[in-house]
Amino acid sequence: MRELREKVAVITGAASGIGRAVAERCAGAGMKVVLADVEESALVAAERAFKDAGADVLGVRTDVSRADDVEALAGRAVERFGAVHLVHNNAGVAAGGLMWELPLADWKWVLGVNLWGVIHGVRTFVPLMLAQGDEGHVVNTASLAGLTSTPFLGPYSVSKHGVVTLSETLLKELAMQGAKVKVSVLCPGLVRTRIGESGRNRPAQLEHERDDDASAVDAMSSGAFQQLVEAGMDPAAVADQVLEAVRQERFWVLTHPELDQAIRSRADDILERRNPVAQSLMG
Repeated sequence: MRELREKVAVITGAASGIGRAVAERCAGAGMKVVLADVEESALVAAERAFKDAGADVLGVRTDVSRADDVEALAGRAVERFGAVHLVHNNAGVAAGGLMWELPLADWKWVLGVNLWGVIHGVRTFVPLMLAQGDEGHVVNTASLAGLTSTPFLGPYSVSKHGVVTLSETLLKELAMQGAKVKVSVLCPGLVRTRIGESGRNRPAQLEHERDDDASAVDAMSSGAFQQLVEAGMDPAAVADQVLEAVRQERFWVLTHPELDQAIRSRADDILERRNPVAQSLMG
């Protein structure tokens, strides 16, 4: 989809981080932009900033873990702009700790947003885009954690591996149908976002109480993770790569080539039937 001007983009997790950066690049390319986010105050501020910059924009509060919310998002987008051409299923959260100590609430929260959010996005928007008959593109945000297996980030890694295979399967199924809708999967390394603070948007029904030992493990993993995140890539640089992939119809968006060896090592372990070994965070 080389020509983006006057096309319509829908982006989840769009009030901050990668989502906002992609939305800014879309608006800069002349697209009409629908911002979706669960954090209402940040969403309102982002929508105002885009309007002040002259963008044709709509903000829609959306909990992507809820199918009804995603369907309502699509309805609002079509009502306002008449079509949808680019969908970026980007919203994400993280929880850390030893897998056998993590409460069920952690698993439900992370999988609900990171994996089910993408599932809802695909089930809602792909039929719409196919019915339009125009060129379209779906971008799903996974992670390097979807291509490797990082200790202390079990739910996050499980969700992101799911997003990778979902995206690959979607690409193949659309190609078999001769569809004009293409697919990319974004697998960044560490990016300077607020993912380490994603608990600020955690639903009350998925809060939990933890014993002292489990809380200590979680604090250690989350603290180390956030320190690394703060030194990560600028979201704007990731957004540039996303739009380039859309224009070139490229599936893999791997933002950190210096981390290719971690992916290669895992592939070699599989092919050589070697047992995995623990590596550094995101490696």
